[in-house]
Amino acid sequence: MIYEGSCHCGDIAFEVDGEIESLMECNCSICSRRGYLLWFVSTDQMNLKTPASAMSTYTFNKHLIKHHFCPTCGCAPIGFGADGEGNEMAAINARCVADIDLGAYSVHHYDGRST
Repeated sequence: MIYEGSCHCGDIAFEVDGEIESLMECNCSICSRRGYLLWFVSTDQMNLKTPASAMSTYTFNKHLIKHHFCPTCGCAPIGFGADGEGNEMAAINARCVADIDLGAYSVHHYDGRST
């Protein structure tokens, strides 16, 4: 299934080809402050529909994850990093995916604050 998503103003838009099986809620400082519900996919499943230059990027701590956000509306729809095996991954903020019922998915809690 193809899902579409964007930041609030639409300057960052994307589509993802895949199935949402579950979401992750992390309690690290940035995830908890932004209220992320994350869906992880390989980067080849995601297509950025707007220029990458429309995004601002924030990294912190070990600088392993590129948290992208819109400089216009401040919304943070996607991030990029790698899984434990080095595979490039996209972290999709499910709150920025159009027309899904977030309550329909199980949410796994991750203790990012302690890692």
